[in-house]
Amino acid sequence: MGVFLVGALLFGAYSAASAPLPEGFPAPTADGKIEVKQYPAYRSATVQVNGDLGSASSRGFSPLFRHISDNDISMTAPVEAQYPAATLQANAASQGDTAVSFLYRSLDIVPKEVEQDVQVEDMPPMTVVSFGVRGGYDYGIYTKGIERLQGWLVAHPEYAVTGPPRRFFYDGPFIPDALKRSDIQIPVQRR
Repeated sequence: MGVFLVGALLFGAYSAASAPLPEGFPAPTADGKIEVKQYPAYRSATVQVNGDLGSASSRGFSPLFRHISDNDISMTAPVEAQYPAATLQANAASQGDTAVSFLYRSLDIVPKEVEQDVQVEDMPPMTVVSFGVRGGYDYGIYTKGIERLQGWLVAHPEYAVTGPPRRFFYDGPFIPDALKRSDIQIPVQRR
């Protein structure tokens, strides 16, 4: 009975803590699965973070949280980290520029004011190949996910890479690592 209660409490905390997805976004990819996904156009608030790629999403969080708080914009999931295209190569450096973004719930949301270090932009519809991960958000998991996606691309030569990789972080820091969900993605198109 105690194990069931703990499990129910963890599931409740996990479900309650998950923010809504932007309009039209597909659900997170299941853990360990690879799938091709279509995303609609969306609006994002983005900051550029230079340095250690592994800490970029954490370092970009504060200015983005300030942006949505100052503009009374509701939090959505996921938080997006777009990594340098060089991270698609084996043994890529773990330093560089990362675009970290909060995604608006809808294209209809327009901020009242935008800080100098925040860029609000509309992203076009996109097709990606996505690898679903359940577990912590460390950078080593990202690089292993990129390796899995690279293997998938070799096995599916009908797809070509069209842009830099990204990672979607679906859950906040208060969720236990074992329950955190993320998608590691590479933009693609059919040849």
